[in-house]
Amino acid sequence: MSDVELHFEFNADAGASKTFPQQAGTIRKNGYIVIKNRPCKVVEVSTSKTGKHGHAKCHFVGIDVFTGKKLEDIVPSSHNCDVPHVSRTDYQLIDISEDGFVSLLTESGTTKDDLRLPTDENLVAQIKDGFAEGKDLVVSVMSAMGEEQINSLKDIGKN
Repeated sequence: MSDVELHFEFNADAGASKTFPQQAGTIRKNGYIVIKNRPCKVVEVSTSKTGKHGHAKCHFVGIDVFTGKKLEDIVPSSHNCDVPHVSRTDYQLIDISEDGFVSLLTESGTTKDDLRLPTDENLVAQIKDGFAEGKDLVVSVMSAMGEEQINSLKDIGKN
């Protein structure tokens, strides 16, 4: 036969899309939308009247869920917009390495070591201070469109 070795790459996802379509007119404040290829939380929606070309327009103002930057977009209300699949997962903090990576404990008992400390200085200070004091900390990790970031912290008491 053949002496060729075949190597297959396995991904954890089942080929699911990072976004789903939703009609612009149905997206509301506090929902999510993709603006300029970034997942955003909608902070303001305004709808204009139909013009002479027949489309009402939706003006979206969103805050990027990872960078905090304000982004805006105007879309005809009858058109579809991409909406990101956003999920939030809690992990227990095990360790903080010197290079800014955190070690987290998953529900299944394995460790997750591929996340950096967040960019928010206040949150970083809270995480480092709490960890230094020996508190049991649970961090909330938001994931959307292939990106993950720690976005909040809970103290579950001393061990």
